[in-house]
Amino acid sequence: MNPFAKILLCTTSLLAAIVVLPSAIFASVDYTTVYARAFALLAAEPYVKQGFHVREDYWAGDLASGERKAVRQQLFKGNEYWFWLGTEVDRAKESVHIYNSDGELAEQPDSWAKGHLAAAHIIPKTTGSYFIIVKVEESPAARTHWALVYGFR
Repeated sequence: MNPFAKILLCTTSLLAAIVVLPSAIFASVDYTTVYARAFALLAAEPYVKQGFHVREDYWAGDLASGERKAVRQQLFKGNEYWFWLGTEVDRAKESVHIYNSDGELAEQPDSWAKGHLAAAHIIPKTTGSYFIIVKVEESPAARTHWALVYGFR
């Protein structure tokens, strides 16, 4: 292949990558999830000041009013956990509760729900699988995006 053809081929390939790649990268960004996660992290902020470490992993989705979602998480005896739930829908009401593997409510009494934010606190008595139940109690939106983050100490 002559040098001109090589340069033309490389330039064309580079140009195609510049045009196609950004749309492929940014097409998958769901801003409602980003905002829901930002609100969940906002709810976590006072607890971080108390020494809780927020994990980078999180769960997200969307639910209609009255719908719930179960998330399974391995929790360890000796640690203390908070789960924070948020949505970007201002007038939505959400709740989050924690159950042990026997289906019994396992959260502490200081768990709370305030409008579009909610939190559940647990100090596991045993190591094992726990179920965090996320629920959109009511919302003006047909589907309400939510995000759940958690921290431990």
